[in-house]
Amino acid sequence: MASHILDFLVLGNNFGTSEMRAVWSEQNRLEKQVEVEVALAQAQGELGVIPADAAKTIVSKANAAQLSLEEIAEQAAKAKHSLMSTINALQQQVGQAGQFIHYGATTQDIVDTATVLQLKQSFSIIERDTKLVALELKRLAKQYQYLPMVGRTHGMQALPTTFGFKLAVWLDEFVRHLQRLNEIKQRVLVGNISGAICTYASIGKLGSQVEERALSRLGLNTPNIGWQAARDRFSEYASVMALISGSLGKIGNEFYNLMRTEINEVEEPFSDGKIGSTTMPHKRNPAALEGLASLTAPLLKSVALIHESMKVEHERDAMSWRAEWIALPEINLYISAQLQTALAVLKGLKVNADRMLANLSLQNGLLLSEKVMFEIGKRLGKQTAHHLVYQCAMRAFEQNQPFKTVLLADPNLNQEFSEAELDSWLDPINYLGLAPEKVDQVIDYAEQSGVLA
Repeated sequence: MASHILDFLVLGNNFGTSEMRAVWSEQNRLEKQVEVEVALAQAQGELGVIPADAAKTIVSKANAAQLSLEEIAEQAAKAKHSLMSTINALQQQVGQAGQFIHYGATTQDIVDTATVLQLKQSFSIIERDTKLVALELKRLAKQYQYLPMVGRTHGMQALPTTFGFKLAVWLDEFVRHLQRLNEIKQRVLVGNISGAICTYASIGKLGSQVEERALSRLGLNTPNIGWQAARDRFSEYASVMALISGSLGKIGNEFYNLMRTEINEVEEPFSDGKIGSTTMPHKRNPAALEGLASLTAPLLKSVALIHESMKVEHERDAMSWRAEWIALPEINLYISAQLQTALAVLKGLKVNADRMLANLSLQNGLLLSEKVMFEIGKRLGKQTAHHLVYQCAMRAFEQNQPFKTVLLADPNLNQEFSEAELDSWLDPINYLGLAPEKVDQVIDYAEQSGVLA
């Protein structure tokens, strides 16, 4: 029976995807550890470190799928060791050749390298889905390049912008995330097979060659020096996951707020039968957006735990190591759920253009006070214009009058403009700045960067 929400049948898919759960399953962990042991034996057989016939037997007979996790777990409980029972099971599986399994290696060589193989699988999924999110943002940014909406600062209406501009800001973020993934890939996907304290003492002079050959077979890079006591690779990976998750959480939270009944500018995808409340039949809650935003906090806590694991005593200890076993699966599972949720939201997002236009007029023209100030400032000076327009703005707000009415009635200002000019200044369409042009600039950069290919 599942005891962690990640594995709950009812709720598990809110916290991780089945694809990513398979990567971090105990069965896959075992399979990756066996892959490392086989690659090590094969490399050692080719270089004459162990008998070639023994290596061939290990390669042909070692099969994680035929090992019993239950029996391995039972033996591990007796041995109180995380890998010894796996080695014993493999030795029994391959017969006499099993004497040469795990030759010259230490537990952390196998477990760390197997973990990197799991990270390699995770990396592929995350890179794929991050790119798909970026492509959806690109599509939507172009689609809504000219759709005007309210820009808000400090939670309050500020100036007009376009919905496409908002999306382009996020697209630019995701281009950087993809660039970061490209940059760290070679540093993160690095194995380690160098013996008890990374000196190759138990393997001998061929140690470096054995390591390079084994890791090459596994599709991993070879380190300059053993990294059992240097956990920065996992921390760097986790840091980039934190950045991606932070962006996803922000998008979820922003759409959550724009979906509020009183704002009502967007709505997450809705399907027949979707229930918002057990007691209020009318509710169409932002459940997907809440899920998207909610996973950033636990992911960041797991990232903090990974950073804690950088504190390693002497050449190796298990205290930091065990923290990685908890945090790495959680980080990858949470972000897999966030990426898939974001994709579903972006693909099915309902954009309420009419409400966006209505909200631009919600303050009876006050949204364009800056435009009015700068135009009058050309005639009276910016500071004087600010003072006079501010007085009119406060009067309009407090008396609940249209901004235009107050401006036209002000004797200090009404000689400085015509009503036609004022109508033009108070039209949000005329104060979008370079918002539409910036959308094209971001899209052009994204396409030229190569990360969306």
